[in-house]
Amino acid sequence: MIDTEALRKKVIDLAIRGKLTEQLPEDGTAEKLYAQIQEEKAKLVKERKIKKEKPFPAIETDEIPFEIPKNWKWVRLGELTEIERGGSPRPIKAFLTDSEDGINWIKIGDVEKDGKYIIKTKERIIPEGTKKSRMVFPGDFLLTNSMSYGRPYISKIKGCIHDGWLLIRNTYTVLDLEYLYIMLSSGYAYNQFSQKASGSTVNNLNIDKVNLALIPLPPLTVQKRIAAKVISLIPILDRIDALQSQYLNNLESLKSKIIDAGIRGKLTEQLPTDGTAEELYAQILEEKARLVKERKIKKEKPLPAIEEDEIPFEIPKNWKWVRLAELGRFSGGKTPSMANKSFWTNGAVLWVTSKDMKQKNITSSEMTISESAAKAMTVYPKQTVLFVVRSGILRRLFPVAVLKTKSTINQDLKALQLYVPEMCEYVYYLLKAFEPTILFKYTKEGTTVNNIVFDALLTMPIPLPPFAEQKRIADKIDEVLQVIQ
Repeated sequence: MIDTEALRKKVIDLAIRGKLTEQLPEDGTAEKLYAQIQEEKAKLVKERKIKKEKPFPAIETDEIPFEIPKNWKWVRLGELTEIERGGSPRPIKAFLTDSEDGINWIKIGDVEKDGKYIIKTKERIIPEGTKKSRMVFPGDFLLTNSMSYGRPYISKIKGCIHDGWLLIRNTYTVLDLEYLYIMLSSGYAYNQFSQKASGSTVNNLNIDKVNLALIPLPPLTVQKRIAAKVISLIPILDRIDALQSQYLNNLESLKSKIIDAGIRGKLTEQLPTDGTAEELYAQILEEKARLVKERKIKKEKPLPAIEEDEIPFEIPKNWKWVRLAELGRFSGGKTPSMANKSFWTNGAVLWVTSKDMKQKNITSSEMTISESAAKAMTVYPKQTVLFVVRSGILRRLFPVAVLKTKSTINQDLKALQLYVPEMCEYVYYLLKAFEPTILFKYTKEGTTVNNIVFDALLTMPIPLPPFAEQKRIADKIDEVLQVIQ
């Protein structure tokens, strides 16, 4: 697979270093362009359209991050643009309006985007609200601030911006709009913004520091050539993306069909030597009874018998339909106190969250907790099956994984400790096969995230093969999936 995102970044990086286009003698120099900018700036100050600013500090040699063509020039971003912060009238509810005469209220997360452009807002405010905010116009650059800082967009609408935005106004007509966008969307620019972000609880971009960011300035004709070149290459990468997406969709569909065939008994033989699922079911009940007797689990009410109209498909004669809850013990996790730093320092115990549920087998986690934090939690053994029960990803996927080492989990996951732990490989594929059913029938949509209706999920009928065939099914699915990867 081609990493098109890395290619996009590389194209932009080459562009801002002058390595994507020719440098022609007739282009002139950035020094001349810089002089034009200063001339235009002086004119606007004289006309009182902008305020006179303090001189920017000279650029020292040790500040320059990479070489640029000889006819380019390093400048500070504040020398090319005007940068201002948005503002929020308070209380905002007093200023919101449904009137068509209202002013677009441009808030991060509540705007409709078309690629790099902001084209529509969900809310409007009354004209009085503009006194406490900042007006923007079509062609203005908006840079995300706060937690998602450093991402540029171009506004196609007139409106007021929330204080989660910085306005970067392309005031001087001698700058190409597309080149400025390419520059601001480069990894180089984002790294500078990241270094300049600060805050006690949430990082924000300080305008004075953003003004000092170093920008390579080419002559105007080169800016236009760079923009044209990048614009011509991006659709090619988009096309590759589309083709790869189509391939992946087809591949995912094929994988789903293979897994589905496996748990229907169509990938493996049913051998007389396997015994029957009734025998395995008796073993499961025996283990459950033992745990009840030892008071490790509570005795539960018997589950209702599975009716014929609940059975979704035919299974081999030596298999058995059971309810999911009959396979093992289910429980959830939690988050140790974030205020207690000792819980999160030098952690040796895995703490699995939905972010870690991207592969079948879990051997590590993004975050770990200390042994003292783990004492107040359930530490699950290997062969435990995990699945996500609360996440936005449940709108399209049902993540499942198998622990290959001991671990704790957070509250967005459930753990299934099987009465026969060796069944974990088959149960993993079983849950993946039922993903469409689980997402459609057992998932509830929330305002921000979706949730699994857990009590209902426990009653889901599932096919139980004899243990020997379960192993053959899991092995066969693994084998086929490896071939088509």
